[in-house]
Amino acid sequence: MISEPIVLTELATDHLDTVAAIESVSSALPWSRSLFAGELLMPPAERHWLVAMAGERVVGFGGMMLVGDEAHLMNIATDPAQRRRGLARQLLMQLIADVVERGARHLTLEVRTDNVAALRLYDRFGLVSAGERKDYYGPGQHAAILWVHDIDDPGYLMSVSDDRKETP
Repeated sequence: MISEPIVLTELATDHLDTVAAIESVSSALPWSRSLFAGELLMPPAERHWLVAMAGERVVGFGGMMLVGDEAHLMNIATDPAQRRRGLARQLLMQLIADVVERGARHLTLEVRTDNVAALRLYDRFGLVSAGERKDYYGPGQHAAILWVHDIDDPGYLMSVSDDRKETP
């Protein structure tokens, strides 16, 4: 259980081992440490990565790719021992706020069609299905393509930050 306050900060090389460890237990097709390291080499105008820190411990991470006025959530995960505490929601809210400051107006992502927890989170953020990618995560493992538009509307983040939208 998290006892320290959560602080969101930019992903750095020092975080990569823990990020890769969280990723390895969170994904059927995990990104490698070297893939995350490569993301750190991308121009800041094209990538934005955050980690959630509890004291000195990384307990979650997320990253977006920016292309024009579109942001693509590339990856987001939390330490399994820290799930269902709002970390992914907190990370996603900050990522969205940050990419809006960089000119993003729309957000897209792919998510496994059987990832119920993630689908609930994305629904809270107004993301809706725009199609499906068959076998995206492997044979029989499809991805829903989700979009939300006008994330730069001043009321958007206020509407998704409403605590009444939380599920028990």
